[in-house]
Amino acid sequence: MATGLCCGEQELAPIKDKKTFSRVLRIAVDTGGTFTDCVWIEEGQLRILKVFSTPEDPSEAIATAVERILASSKGEVVLLHGTTVGTNALLQRKGARAALVTTAGFEDAIEIGRQARPKLYDLAASRVEPFVARGLRFGLAERTRPDGFVDRSPSTRDLHELRSRVQASGAESVAICLLFSFANPQNEAAVERELNPLGIPLSPSHRILPEFREYERMSTVVVNAYLQPLMQSYLQSLRSRLSVASATKVYVMQSSGGITPLETAAMEPVRTVLSGPAGGVVGALGMGRDAGFQHIVSFDMGGTSTDVALLEGRLLVTAEAEVAGVPVRVPMLNIHTVGAGGGSLARIDSGGALRVGPESAGADPGPICYGKGTQPTVTDANLLLGRLRPENFLGGEFRLDLERTRAVVSEWIGKQNLTWSAEELATGIVRVVNATMEKAIRVVSIEQGYDSRDFSLLSFGGAGALHACELAAALSMAQVIVPPAPGALSAYGILISDVVKDFSRTTPRLLSRECFSETAREIGHLLEELEQEARREYKTEGWTGSPNLESSVDLRYRGQGYELRVPWRRSPELLNDFHLAHRRRFGYLHSEKQVELVTLRVRASLPQPAQEVRSFEVPRRQKSTRSSASVSFGGRLLQTGVLDRETLTPGFSAVGPLIVTEYTATTVVPPGWRLSVSRSGALLIAINTKPARQKKRRSK
Repeated sequence: MATGLCCGEQELAPIKDKKTFSRVLRIAVDTGGTFTDCVWIEEGQLRILKVFSTPEDPSEAIATAVERILASSKGEVVLLHGTTVGTNALLQRKGARAALVTTAGFEDAIEIGRQARPKLYDLAASRVEPFVARGLRFGLAERTRPDGFVDRSPSTRDLHELRSRVQASGAESVAICLLFSFANPQNEAAVERELNPLGIPLSPSHRILPEFREYERMSTVVVNAYLQPLMQSYLQSLRSRLSVASATKVYVMQSSGGITPLETAAMEPVRTVLSGPAGGVVGALGMGRDAGFQHIVSFDMGGTSTDVALLEGRLLVTAEAEVAGVPVRVPMLNIHTVGAGGGSLARIDSGGALRVGPESAGADPGPICYGKGTQPTVTDANLLLGRLRPENFLGGEFRLDLERTRAVVSEWIGKQNLTWSAEELATGIVRVVNATMEKAIRVVSIEQGYDSRDFSLLSFGGAGALHACELAAALSMAQVIVPPAPGALSAYGILISDVVKDFSRTTPRLLSRECFSETAREIGHLLEELEQEARREYKTEGWTGSPNLESSVDLRYRGQGYELRVPWRRSPELLNDFHLAHRRRFGYLHSEKQVELVTLRVRASLPQPAQEVRSFEVPRRQKSTRSSASVSFGGRLLQTGVLDRETLTPGFSAVGPLIVTEYTATTVVPPGWRLSVSRSGALLIAINTKPARQKKRRSK
């Protein structure tokens, strides 16, 4: 596949007003496995451009897209980037040669981890190897107490010896994680000063994650060090390629749902490991509000994976995520990811059962219908069932090869000694992948104490709307929402994101109603210090305006091992908030037990300039007219209307079965469901409760 090739670029209208670029042009870019999506707003129109991704160097595709958008014009560009560089490096274990400096005697804590066993009865279970090898772990004779008192400072001789050992090891970066450095960073700061002359990236834990739990803190800091050289190199390459613009500022999407300057992202890449999916959640929240819905589950199905998140009118942030099998404790949106996407490969396991994913065909060779693949994928299954229209893919820009797909799938079935037809295999593939995605939605809803019937499913991504109604039906969800341009919603979410910073501090203490006022004053002072730190960082980075500050606390019953995050308020009612949160999460509460406050948190967000969107414009070569096709639903072939989304206006309503095609996605409306178009342009799909109208008989 040729790199840098633009999809539909001929349809991008010429720039009529060159003065547009005398102002700041904000371009959001989301890099995916197959396509790199670009979204920007010009004269009230939200415009979309897709270019083929360049996996060897994602910055090449981005530079191609920006150059195409700007053409020969010059001006100030703000690039907002959602990247999978860090995620892919972790999953493929292609990060830097990282070293770890820790308190002597704790060098193997990163490998020992916790006693929790993900597979309790698996006698052959294997642990995930740490990202830092045993020979690159260095112990330092020092000790800080839990209360912050320094029992032993590292000697000058030990520090000099440490520097020599790290230098001789060939380490490309260093993670520094000493015991209780969150209570007093004095010893870590001494190590940092000693290693600075080496000229390699350093990741001290008191800056990356000043919180308790040694293993999780160490794991997070090691991940940061593992990604630092790679991310710094990538971001430098991106900046150099963007020389087409006279002045280009680059910001990177964080896992917490906000953007941060390129320099900060390069120093703390651990905060970007869910960069792309976070943009989708932010976009889903915005589009849900526009359509009049607050309680939604976002469902993002792309080419290789599906990301789901629950939203209650606001972003839900967690600090207990796991990426590539290791804990990462920086703030992240509560996103659950499974290996199920349009490119997920079907296979027959040793027991003769059909499996789908997590392996994916990726961009090369891709699904069979793209012209190269030889193993059935979910995309191929949807094509065989008639749900994907070969002539309408990418607005007619790229035609799917139905004949090749049927022939190759039939040949594959023969090699597996199966008696199924191609359509029967396709039906099975869709059922299996739906079961995987249904389980993912249950994880963020039912398993968290929420009733899925109280939420609507907001579907996006290139493949999401093909499966959304079947998933909603399985979970008894009220409605499916398909926003405008669903295949580019992640990029849109990045475009509208605020500049976000998260700060935390572990400071354990008991809370009681009797002494709450006194304790609340102490907590208030500590939260004010974190707020001042936030304001200083914004000022240092050159931002103007006052950020919005949200304070929260991690609480637990005394003796518990894990906490729940509750919004802070200077009232004993805080305890009631915790009890109620505990009952919803675990099904019970202990109002008589003592409550312990563990960690203070401040989330600072600085809104970016609002940009009005009056319409959506997507490139396409041809507009399809209304037609019909034979589509399989539940093993039955039904004559199904095929509609072009661009022809549907607010107020439009129709009953399924229907197929709605557009540039970035295809939507399937099964029999018994009703499609309507909201004022915001979103497609609303719900179980049809209106009885069919009977034709009146003419009286003779």
